[in-house]
Amino acid sequence: MIFEPTPTPPARTTRRAVLAGAGAGALAVAGGVAAAVPSAGPAAAPASAPSADWDTCLSVARAVLVRDDNDESLVPRYTDVLLRSGLPRSRKPPKKVLVVGAGPAGLTAAHLLRSAGHQVTVIEANANRVGGRIKTFRAGGHERAAAPFADPKQYAEAGAMRIPDSHPLVTGLMDDLGLRRRRFHLVDVDRAGHPAQRTWLLVNGIRVRRADYARDPRAVNRSFGVPAAYENIPAAQIVRTALAPVRKEIEGKDGRPLVEAWARIIQRYGHMSMYRYLSDEAKLDEATVDLIGTVENLTSRLHLTFLHSFISSALISPDTAFYELPGGTATLADAMYERVKDLVRLDRRVTRIAQDTARRTVTLETVSEGRDGRPVRETFTGDIAVVTVPFSGLRHIPVTPPLSYGKRRAVTELHYDAATKVLLEFSRRWWEFDEADWKRELEAVRKGLYAAYQFGRTPDDGSLLGSHPSVPKGHISQAQRVHYAASRVPVRDQPEAAGVFGGGSTTDNPNRFMFQPSYPVEGSAGGVVLASYSWADDALKWDAFDEDERYPRALAGLQDVYGQRIEVFYTGVGRTQSWMRDPYAYGEASVLLPGQHTELFPHVRRPEGRLHFAGCHTSVKPAWIEGALESAVRTALEVHQAD
Repeated sequence: MIFEPTPTPPARTTRRAVLAGAGAGALAVAGGVAAAVPSAGPAAAPASAPSADWDTCLSVARAVLVRDDNDESLVPRYTDVLLRSGLPRSRKPPKKVLVVGAGPAGLTAAHLLRSAGHQVTVIEANANRVGGRIKTFRAGGHERAAAPFADPKQYAEAGAMRIPDSHPLVTGLMDDLGLRRRRFHLVDVDRAGHPAQRTWLLVNGIRVRRADYARDPRAVNRSFGVPAAYENIPAAQIVRTALAPVRKEIEGKDGRPLVEAWARIIQRYGHMSMYRYLSDEAKLDEATVDLIGTVENLTSRLHLTFLHSFISSALISPDTAFYELPGGTATLADAMYERVKDLVRLDRRVTRIAQDTARRTVTLETVSEGRDGRPVRETFTGDIAVVTVPFSGLRHIPVTPPLSYGKRRAVTELHYDAATKVLLEFSRRWWEFDEADWKRELEAVRKGLYAAYQFGRTPDDGSLLGSHPSVPKGHISQAQRVHYAASRVPVRDQPEAAGVFGGGSTTDNPNRFMFQPSYPVEGSAGGVVLASYSWADDALKWDAFDEDERYPRALAGLQDVYGQRIEVFYTGVGRTQSWMRDPYAYGEASVLLPGQHTELFPHVRRPEGRLHFAGCHTSVKPAWIEGALESAVRTALEVHQAD
């Protein structure tokens, strides 16, 4: 499907003016203008609010719902093409297709096009691996990587770590490729596998189990200074209530009425940031916005478009089940790569794209990374090219003749968010312990240590770091010990044993979000904890530290939540991933700014001559594998049917 939006009227308010207005709205809320209690429904849009033309809003609504121009669902057709029948028969001659990028979109498009008889070459800048933001720290795999942790059996996700059951293309593909999947516990469970919500919430110096917060949120909510009307309402419920009037617009609708309902939402709210919606429409005061931002992971999204948060909440409900792949999500990349690896040319970074309209060809100039000191240039020519690299990367590739103004603006302005993970290895799964387990294991280090931790009588010089007999020697550097002792949080209270399986905790310290693995690794007594998962500015602030300092700081933040005693199991080995600093990703995902869905998105996926565009940024599911697969099928159909 190709978007053909109506030309923009000259008098239309621009997104830049909207952002300025959003800033003014924030100042008004800070000054106490906003009411403390949400209204029963959205207020009327102000007369000065920009309004995208209706045809553009319909086009974006169809992208959200994966509908064609007749408002029929494309999902059954995409599913058939991807998993059963392949591309339809065509009388047009086979083409020589160049695919730029070997992420899930590129690998899938290449497989479909090759199966339909086209000659395909995939060009990938990375010399070591494919998969894009599917990346697992592991031993082996198609990367033939060395063991990343002290225990060679351990692995952990640098990128995609959970797959919703509401995404039919990726779940169907995993089944079709014979990959075993199992439930990912977004919420922790007990030993019987039932939701427990025993993970921690630590904000404003108050530590409370999630289940206890849901029953009685007053202590936490009051610490933010929320109005009395919100003191006894959990943050998640405040968010649901705030979104309810907009959600009501689409409930119970299908077919064209659903498309039109989404178009109305896009037209009315597409220019708003999440902060502006919560303050101006839901009438939440600044303290309550701060509460839900901190507890519900909205702080990093407040300046971004309201539509991103609303679409996420609409397409993934609280009842959504999530899956993971044993051995890591990269086993999916392995399987996709296996089908087309003879087509893939690794270590080929595209430096220039040229279209020859007379010859109806595309030429790609590339250069290798030159790790041996001898970079190599190579040129590829084809009839057509599928470009899957993020626009943040395409921004650095000259294209001749120049792309259209709309496409160039999208390439230049499409917003990419930052995201950083810090992963730490432990020789025992202490998050599953009860107090009896803790006493047994600490007494194995030295007699009386269990009580010493309880009463805050342990040394703060890092001498107990990795002191448990199960910790392999030689991985904790002197630099880590020094930084650990310097940044160790002087917390004297020792919280009770976590006793959790899977799930994650939230804090307002720099770590922000922490996740435990949902399952043990077979044959290993330890595990790897996602000690810090952060986005936007929170992520960028981690990127300033080198690893010898980043890991001890992340450990200190984890101790702030779970207690000091976890230090005895730390192996000294960690892994970290900054997607903004990744030389192949250029950011986590295209999470859009206010107005970009209607101003830029219609241009994102539109073909330009013999160039076609795929990747999750060309869908309305950025950062999800499903969005990449949708784009791969859409683009493969375009190329297959092109002249």
